[in-house]
Amino acid sequence: MFDTLSDRLAATFKNLRGKTRLSEADIDATAREIRVALLEADVNLAVVRDFVAKVRERAKGAELTGALNPSQAIVKIVDEELVAILGGDTRTIRFAKNPPTVIMLAGLQGAGKTTLAGKLALWLKSQGRSPLLVAADLQRPNAVNQLQVVGQRAGVQVFAPEPGNGVGDPVAVAKASILEAQRRLFDVVVVDTAGRLGIDADLMQQAADIRDAVSPDEVLFVVDAMIGQDAVNTANAFAEGVGFDGVVLTKLDGDARGGAALSIARATGKPIMFASNGEALTEFDVFHPDRMASRILGMGDVLTLIEQAEKTFDAEQSAKAAAKLTSKEGRDFSLADFLQQMQMVRKMGPLSKIFGMLPGMGEFKDQINNIDEREVDRLEAIIHSMTPAERDDPKIIDGSRRARIAKGAGVQVSDVNGLVNRFFEARKMMSSLAGGKMPGMPGLPGSAKKAPAKAAPKKKGHKVSGNPAKRNGAPAAAPAVDAGAAFGADPAMDEKALQEAMQNFQLPSNLRDRLGR
Repeated sequence: MFDTLSDRLAATFKNLRGKTRLSEADIDATAREIRVALLEADVNLAVVRDFVAKVRERAKGAELTGALNPSQAIVKIVDEELVAILGGDTRTIRFAKNPPTVIMLAGLQGAGKTTLAGKLALWLKSQGRSPLLVAADLQRPNAVNQLQVVGQRAGVQVFAPEPGNGVGDPVAVAKASILEAQRRLFDVVVVDTAGRLGIDADLMQQAADIRDAVSPDEVLFVVDAMIGQDAVNTANAFAEGVGFDGVVLTKLDGDARGGAALSIARATGKPIMFASNGEALTEFDVFHPDRMASRILGMGDVLTLIEQAEKTFDAEQSAKAAAKLTSKEGRDFSLADFLQQMQMVRKMGPLSKIFGMLPGMGEFKDQINNIDEREVDRLEAIIHSMTPAERDDPKIIDGSRRARIAKGAGVQVSDVNGLVNRFFEARKMMSSLAGGKMPGMPGLPGSAKKAPAKAAPKKKGHKVSGNPAKRNGAPAAAPAVDAGAAFGADPAMDEKALQEAMQNFQLPSNLRDRLGR
């Protein structure tokens, strides 16, 4: 969503590199470029003016005389101001001292309130809460049925005493849900309310009546991040008519310019509390302004990546895999372990999303967005076609085994060869990294240091090759290649051979083409 803004800001900062000091003209030109970038991203004009004025004021002040060079200081200023307009500090649900905590969802029709109710309920479950979803949207066709389906997918109970489709009193349903939650010991009630295609008096009155009936601890305004400038107008209308405590952004995975996200917190004075960026119920999380600013500036989001890994990866299995990599030059790390780790990575989400969280990957976003997940499916199919013994010891895979595996996986024999070759090379490399040493580089702190080899003294006189073929001008015969060593199975591979293996390491063809290698 923020690709256009990120590209414009990256180009602006690139023009500042190498400068030891910035003149007022440089600062004004930079501020002008930032202004254009924000306006192109559909950020509210008042927010843009305030943002650019603060950046220009701080840039012309004493902040550029610190330890950072001027271009880095500008990036730091922009980062801090982005965090400020996105809401500053992270804020989550304020739970009531006496349960149940009542959360009311409000917003226009089509913003994704019903799906979001399921996502929020699933997130609350992960926090150790017991949520109850309430079907108080009785106007939209099949809204009640949709919430029941979403609740079933999320594994939470749904209170739906009325069939909806224009039948029933939403205020009475909301009031009854509190008693139901107290009776059945639910500690959080999430009320899904009706929306309209636009702001009208009936919508505001109904939302206000439900608010007065249940006295919610949190009123969350759900807004579609793709509607641009109108998001601010809609938020202001809800703030005046109903009032809300926080904002939830939906459809952050869309291709809109994202100005709503950068405008709504500053324009309304209410924090963005949650963000939804996909159709899956798990694609929902707390909104962190500092992390979003980091993504916009192309610095990645390592903290979110770590949190997702902690949720996905089994700590015991990961520790065992790490132990295998550090013992016996990694020879205990098998294709079965590799498959297990690869499957855990895929549970974190699409590979394009994971790569996008890494710092510095903004330059490759087009290639990353076009990564074909089917390439990983093919790798999984190849490994699944192997016997347990072959996964544990790939060195036993001979020609006939390769043919059988390829047939079972529906691929070419060359694909099997490529996977096994890359596995051995990658295992060597990962083993070296896990041992605290990068191949071809000095040992890292804490690793064993090797005495540098002494250079052989130069001999005087004309040097004659001992190889008759080479001495006569003919090319030397190629050394014989051991079949096992061709798969990288030689346990005595020295550092020079390891360096050569790394240089010859190739990614899968599809991924290599995408990354332009």
